[in-house]
Amino acid sequence: MVLTMGEKIKIVMKRRGLTIAQLAEMTGQTRQNLSNKLTRDNFTEKEIAELAGALNCDYDAFLTMRDTGDKI
Repeated sequence: MVLTMGEKIKIVMKRRGLTIAQLAEMTGQTRQNLSNKLTRDNFTEKEIAELAGALNCDYDAFLTMRDTGDKI
């Protein structure tokens, strides 16, 4: 099963106990804007890197949870 980047971000958000509003605030965007990007799976590499940093993850074309090593 291939996951979209939006789905991967949502998985990490759930594991971190974060809402879209919280992640949006952490990355300096509106909840609605982030919600739309997650739905459309429309991210630039820069945005993915910023989101990964806010989620305490490394970005290597996938997300690696730094504390557990899980790759999503």
